[in-house]
Amino acid sequence: MAGTRGAESFFHQRINASTVIIRASITTLKRRSPQVATFLAMASSGSRRLIGLSTKMYFSLARSRDFTSSLVSQLGSVPSHALSRIDVFILPDFIALPTTVSQLRASDSPASTIIWPGAQDCHWEDQGAFTGQVSASVLQEAGARIVMVGHAERRRLFGEDDILVAKKAAAVTRNGMVPLVCVGEQTRAGEESSDSGDGTAAAVRQCAVQVDTVLETLPATTEVILAYEPVWAIGATQPAGVEHILSVVEGIRTLESVRSRSGVTRIVYGGSAGPGLFARLKSGLDGLFLARFGHDPVQFVRTIREVAEA
Repeated sequence: MAGTRGAESFFHQRINASTVIIRASITTLKRRSPQVATFLAMASSGSRRLIGLSTKMYFSLARSRDFTSSLVSQLGSVPSHALSRIDVFILPDFIALPTTVSQLRASDSPASTIIWPGAQDCHWEDQGAFTGQVSASVLQEAGARIVMVGHAERRRLFGEDDILVAKKAAAVTRNGMVPLVCVGEQTRAGEESSDSGDGTAAAVRQCAVQVDTVLETLPATTEVILAYEPVWAIGATQPAGVEHILSVVEGIRTLESVRSRSGVTRIVYGGSAGPGLFARLKSGLDGLFLARFGHDPVQFVRTIREVAEA
């Protein structure tokens, strides 16, 4: 019996030692190779929660650098078991993206490996005479891992429609990155909506057109993130109601274009999102897309912990 226990103890020690070596090797590979880091993150992302933000056009270059440094530093205080459950994305402007990528690659903190740098938009072609535009291929070369398309502000200010958003999402996927596709109804049910029937059903119908148009252009095996952002809730003092959010997201998940996919499809909520919200949404969502509240790195990390530990 004593011999058996000794053998078991020796066996477990060898297993634990091997686990430590494997984890250390993976960490080293992530730091030395951005491609390996991307592969490892995406390979396991289906079971991970997701939280992120866009800096829009609020940050100077100096503020972008300070934000990234502070974020990595403060994430170091988050328990490793919590970090292992979550992916974090930050979407700086085009000019700040290369610096953000360099900061993350140069960091020795394990926390930096869960942060996906990305972009707020892209062109739908990989090259051509498109003055002032930035292609998805260049963003990928610069180190982006995720690109947002279809934000309500771009639809409103630049006239982007579902077809154009789908072309951009296809460009992102074609270049090996993950599209973050913004969808959401225009008006609040019961106030300005001209749709007949229940407000939630009307919202799902509007979102369904947006989702279907994008997903029919993407290979079913690729990863995609859907950001449900009711347009009327963007910039509002309060997010949409919890029951409304959960009902609309459930409706999106039941769409044939979503159910038929074999690739990872995560859905996050945006639209005045902040601390305390995810605990009420965790039964139906995969994470949050924060607004300006997240531009304070202290509050951002606070919300990251909430999402990871909820």
